[in-house]
Amino acid sequence: MPQQFVVPQFLDVESKIIGPITVRQFCILMAVSLFDAILYKIFDFSLYLSITVPLFIAAVVIAFVRINGQPFHYFLINFIQTLRRPARRVWSKHRSDAELRAKILKKSAPPPPMSLEKPSLSGSRLRDLSLVVNTGGVFMPDDARENSAL
Repeated sequence: MPQQFVVPQFLDVESKIIGPITVRQFCILMAVSLFDAILYKIFDFSLYLSITVPLFIAAVVIAFVRINGQPFHYFLINFIQTLRRPARRVWSKHRSDAELRAKILKKSAPPPPMSLEKPSLSGSRLRDLSLVVNTGGVFMPDDARENSAL
């Protein structure tokens, strides 16, 4: 009887550590909180609030918002990559209409007919192939040994 193994089903579900918060979300919020604490010590309160409120809102968006079932940071990375190198295809017309018409009207050679029959294997070749399969590739037929020795 073959052994049975348990196959994980939900690979895209992140493990939760504190209630509904995942490890990724917790790390994002902790990093922003530590950065906020440093800003609190450095700046006065009005400047601290003007910097940390948008920063905290951005952190909450990155940590909790999902677009099309993916975390927001994947969307953000894809957006930046699209801005850097958009997939715009521009058609530049190098050929004249007469050249295009001539190319369309020019008849190409018909492709060679395909053979529907497979070549039959000889008994010795079939025996060699079955030995290679049965031995897991350890057995090498005589002609392969000669080629590998060269």
